Amino acid sequence: MNIPNQLTIFRVICIPAFVAMMLITAIPYNYYIAVAIFIIASLTDLLDGKIARKYDLVTNFGKFMDPLADKLLVSAALICLSPKMIPAWIVIIIISRELFISGFRILAADQGIVLAAGWWGKFKTAFSMIMIVVLIINLPLQNEVLDIIGWVLIWISLALTIISMIEYVYKNIEVLKN
Repeated sequence: MNIPNQLTIFRVICIPAFVAMMLITAIPYNYYIAVAIFIIASLTDLLDGKIARKYDLVTNFGKFMDPLADKLLVSAALICLSPKMIPAWIVIIIISRELFISGFRILAADQGIVLAAGWWGKFKTAFSMIMIVVLIINLPLQNEVLDIIGWVLIWISLALTIISMIEYVYKNIEVLKN
């Protein structure tokens, strides 16, 4: 197994530790530990892609698991932040999009097509990860400026979620036609 795929697996392994730190408030500085785990896991997303492209280590496993690992990490964070920091209906829309795209990829794979993430989806993932970091940091602080920044990022992430789904379906409509 190559290094990019190992980083992807590492990201998946980080999820239970992240969730534990988000939910076990008896641990001192739990939110700060959670945000550190989330940032490290998120950075592996950038790193595994760069390494895979630079050294021609792109695999079908990576094309499938890398976006799935992102979806699992972001979904776990959104669920942990709902409804305290993010309204449940927004979390439902974002996670529904993730499930829809995963199903879409499975349908494509059944037809022998491997669908890579588009730019809108990458922007959506980046904004979602930044939003999550801001919201987690703001949990213990309850800072008004971070509240405003958090809400702006929530709305941008929601818009990018919808735009990226539309773009993904539009660019790959032939998968549905088969």
